[in-house]
Amino acid sequence: MISKRFKNTYFLPVFLLFFCLISCSAKNQAAIAITESNESSPTQPKEIVVGANNSALYLPLLAGKNVALVTNQTSVIFKKNGYTHLVDSLLSLGIHITKVFSPEHGFRGAADAGETVTDGFDLRTDLPIISLYGKNKKPSKEQLQGIDLVVFDIQDVGVRFYTYISTLHYVMEACAENGIPLLVLDRPNPNGHYVDGPTLKMEHSSFLGMHPVPLVYGMTIGEYAQMINGEHWLKNNAVCDLTVIPLENYTHQSEYHLPIKPSPNLPNDKAINLYPSLGFFEGTTINAGRGTENQFQQYGAPFFPKSDFSYKPQSNAGAKYPKHLGKLCYGVDLKNTERLKQVNITWLLDAYAKTPKSEPFFGATFTVHTGTTELENQLKNGWTAKEIHNSWQPEILTFKKVRAKYLLYK
Repeated sequence: MISKRFKNTYFLPVFLLFFCLISCSAKNQAAIAITESNESSPTQPKEIVVGANNSALYLPLLAGKNVALVTNQTSVIFKKNGYTHLVDSLLSLGIHITKVFSPEHGFRGAADAGETVTDGFDLRTDLPIISLYGKNKKPSKEQLQGIDLVVFDIQDVGVRFYTYISTLHYVMEACAENGIPLLVLDRPNPNGHYVDGPTLKMEHSSFLGMHPVPLVYGMTIGEYAQMINGEHWLKNNAVCDLTVIPLENYTHQSEYHLPIKPSPNLPNDKAINLYPSLGFFEGTTINAGRGTENQFQQYGAPFFPKSDFSYKPQSNAGAKYPKHLGKLCYGVDLKNTERLKQVNITWLLDAYAKTPKSEPFFGATFTVHTGTTELENQLKNGWTAKEIHNSWQPEILTFKKVRAKYLLYK
């Protein structure tokens, strides 16, 4: 069920046209195919259907409109034997796409973390690509001129300092200010099975965290968009005209495999699951696997005590200049760790204890990543993992009450 009614005079004719196209799709590889999930045994969970695959719910809303998309390489419609990009699928159905906005890492998802992504054109479709990372994080009035509707479809990983929810915020704000409806095609949250971590204090808000939420917030991007609206987090208490195309067969306890890397340094399910815990190292001098093939599945530094596990970070796709480039790092291999159901703070404590006093541990962005000064002070004052974890709980309980108002799934 769509989370908000959306009137459209084109509904009936386009609805019929769509199903005519679908009936012919077996002979036409360019047509959209919806994931099949009808036949499942009682012990076999039904296949999760992403919002982009619920085409019958949103194609009528796009008909006859000038549409802009906010997408990257994860914006796909799944088929039996692969997938097609949302842009290609909509163009094949005659939807008038005028431009594409891209987040951090770019439209094709290949840029380094923090690397400036420039505007350009997509070679395949010749559509203009406008970057929303760098100086221009929010679509301008000029960039939205002539746009009737914006579609947001990006795979999130459910961690506050992963910048796609900040891009969502600015897109919602721009749409609200310019009277343009926003359509969010929902996708599963691979870290949606728990809520944990320090809660951001607003005096430390930045593009790495704009809202007073725990590090891991346990919401899909569609649910999060509803919370941004409902909590009036947009500038001047603006409210975006928002419609969420929901998932099917999804709960927050669903284990979801991401078939496409959401960004260059999250190569697999293990890295995505460990990312909330190892992401703390982004604000320290510790290497968290960047410059290897096991990003966010290990950590180390040249000044750690010698151990059986070591590696040398090298320049590679997604990490041109990793910490301790070319230096032998001793550390901890986490590839065989069981699936986490809470933030593991022991690895941060371990790294802090192994770092000599002569070496700086905290970097300039540690507070920006954690969203609070408390964690740094707790480490310096010798708090245990249990004490630190317990200190997060009062604010987590408060957040869960807010979160409950916007959940679309169990």
